Amino acid sequence: MIHTILRLIIPSLWIAWLIYWWISARNVKPVAREESARSSFSHHALLVIGGLLLGLPRMPGGILAGRFIDPSLYQFSIAACLVGLGLGFAVWARNYLGGNWSAAVAVKAGHELIRTGPYNYVRHPIYTGMLTALAGTALAVGEWRCLIGFALAFAGLWRKLSLEEAWLAEIFGSQYGDYRANVPALIPFLLLASPRNESRLQAPGPADDR
Repeated sequence: MIHTILRLIIPSLWIAWLIYWWISARNVKPVAREESARSSFSHHALLVIGGLLLGLPRMPGGILAGRFIDPSLYQFSIAACLVGLGLGFAVWARNYLGGNWSAAVAVKAGHELIRTGPYNYVRHPIYTGMLTALAGTALAVGEWRCLIGFALAFAGLWRKLSLEEAWLAEIFGSQYGDYRANVPALIPFLLLASPRNESRLQAPGPADDR
């Protein structure tokens, strides 16, 4: 019974997160500049394939369907905690990002560099939360295909992250350079000395987009 409940908790958390993400995506700022469809496809394809490997109920036999960990109550409990914490962290970050959020790499009209809340600890807390939740999902399923799926999802997010970093550095210049030098990208407290700057830096409007 407990195993069944834990197995239901994880997909329920993901479904609730997806519903929240869909609703919150409606209230965003207009786009001033956006990556090409080809660029967007390159990292979203990795995320979709990785997500399928993690989320499919079962796989055909073979090494991908083999297990890297035996199922246990302890395993499911840790996995559920990771998924809950990761998705919760991503939601926290999404609330702070507000109208600056976009699915593709984009610059919004009046784009702000948020340095409050979770952005005071990592530069990309949504990705930190997603990767934590994906790691929990991989642990819950416990099959080798999940490790491959996690690696593909990480590659997709890392490519998107790298492009975002380049655009933010172009827009905010030395201000973003200081932020990047003092706040880690994905792992909180990786930098031992991180000044806690609670500012919001305003980006140029659409007419100033480069």
